[in-house]
Amino acid sequence: MAFLSSLLFSFFLFSILISVSTTTPLPKALVLRVTKDTKTLQYTTQITQRTPAVKANVVLDVGGEFLWVDCEKGYKSSTQKPVLCETPQCALTSSVGCTVTGSNSSEYICSVTPTNPFSFSTSGDLHQDIFYIQPTNGFNPMVKSVSVPNLPFVCAPNSLVKGLASGTVGMVGLGRNKVALPSVLSSAFNFPRKFGLCLSGHSNGVVFFGKEPLVLHGVHVTDPNSLIYTPLIRRNPSTEYFIGLKSINIEDKPVKFNTTLLTFKNENGHGGTKISTIDPYTTLETSIYKAVVAAYIKAVKAPTVKAVAPFGACYSAKSIGFTWIGPNVPRIDLVLTNDKVWSIIGPNLMVNVGNDVLCLGLVDGGPLHFVDWGIKFTTTAVVIGGFQIENNFLLFDLGASRLGFTKSLIPRQTECSNFNFTSL
Repeated sequence: MAFLSSLLFSFFLFSILISVSTTTPLPKALVLRVTKDTKTLQYTTQITQRTPAVKANVVLDVGGEFLWVDCEKGYKSSTQKPVLCETPQCALTSSVGCTVTGSNSSEYICSVTPTNPFSFSTSGDLHQDIFYIQPTNGFNPMVKSVSVPNLPFVCAPNSLVKGLASGTVGMVGLGRNKVALPSVLSSAFNFPRKFGLCLSGHSNGVVFFGKEPLVLHGVHVTDPNSLIYTPLIRRNPSTEYFIGLKSINIEDKPVKFNTTLLTFKNENGHGGTKISTIDPYTTLETSIYKAVVAAYIKAVKAPTVKAVAPFGACYSAKSIGFTWIGPNVPRIDLVLTNDKVWSIIGPNLMVNVGNDVLCLGLVDGGPLHFVDWGIKFTTTAVVIGGFQIENNFLLFDLGASRLGFTKSLIPRQTECSNFNFTSL
């Protein structure tokens, strides 16, 4: 099965490579600007497709399977073409069947299931079209974009955009599969299958694909000496990014809870830890959440105030205090299964909810299995959400199956918003 998948990917890779112009040197890295929608807390980016070229805003899903866009409202392109069933491109997807085109009943188009995690899933047809993206030298983007003539994407109905940030027309997935953007771009431009993610809560963040460096205000965040590595864990058929977590500490003191919840359950695949740009805050299985919040309240040694949903522990900003880094609160350490530690400090822990109130930015995700209708539940014990990864540089190395991370960049006097988007 693995051999067949590799063979199909080789055919797919070849179809992309022969269509990429070789008249100029291939770029070593590519870059996208990322912004945060203040109303939905979703992270968005702008892509360019079609002939003639059209810019479109889409929501970023780090574990998503596809690039999908609304094709019902004004998608017109002379270079758009369907991906047919029984082709290598279709075989690399989680195809759910075939649909017949309206213009040619002998053509059967590859049908897949694009997902909007904020509303629902539906069926859509796999297509190809030209895709433009800016190269980067790691310091700035280049003025002239490069193109991939046959980049796969899913044509979705307009109803699927429900719940997305205003002005967006789809989602771009960066998931761990062969048709998501990281794999397709690395194949098209022959650079390593890896990408970096650096989110900002108040300005421009950045996603880059390909070879290092990435420099933020003079700081080489991709320097191997500054990255901590941990293995990425496969959880088929999911395209999301899972890591091994064995305990949670608050200021070096372990929080007591049932740590078997952090492992995957064989019977249903529930459990484990994943990284998400869809969840705005880190969510924890109910018993873990209660234990962590109780331990944190004890560690803070300051009176709580009335909680503000969805949070469970809130404080007066005056009782917390600040340093030049941010809120002066105990750190939370995620102790990974390879004994590496992901430390989360004040700026990534305390959410300003207004009226001089700060809340611990953790959310109760519900029990780890279905209990009853109307009761929220989770399939993942720990979901590291967007707020906790802001101003942390994450390097997803798909080729080596590992995650590199820097912890917070703020103590190094830089932020994810410091990438210079002035084109050269």
